[in-house]
Amino acid sequence: MKTIRVVAAIIKDGNKIFATQRGYGEFKDGWEFPGGKVEPNETSRQAIVREIKEELDTTIQVQEYFDTVEYDYPNFHLSMDCFICTILKGNLTLLEHESAKWLSKETLDSVDWLPADLGLIAKLKKIL
Repeated sequence: MKTIRVVAAIIKDGNKIFATQRGYGEFKDGWEFPGGKVEPNETSRQAIVREIKEELDTTIQVQEYFDTVEYDYPNFHLSMDCFICTILKGNLTLLEHESAKWLSKETLDSVDWLPADLGLIAKLKKIL
């Protein structure tokens, strides 16, 4: 099975995190942490900064590594490096996503998370 390496930004502001709703593709309407594929010759940290600039027109600061999710979808294996990030510059403009929300510990379960992202929720509740 093919492995796809991706990164995800858990963008924090106080006790809330930023979630986005997919506006395209097979997983349209599912909720996720923003991010994308790691390009050849790029580190995970470089990839997440680039992806957030491309998808949300925002410059982020990577604060710390949070977790790596390994998840088997029907047609591929996903390896997703996740980082806690903060906003340096920008307003999180949705360029590719359908919708977005700031979620607190109490509202993390209020959206329909994509399967790979769902695995992070219990761990996130412990730090919010």
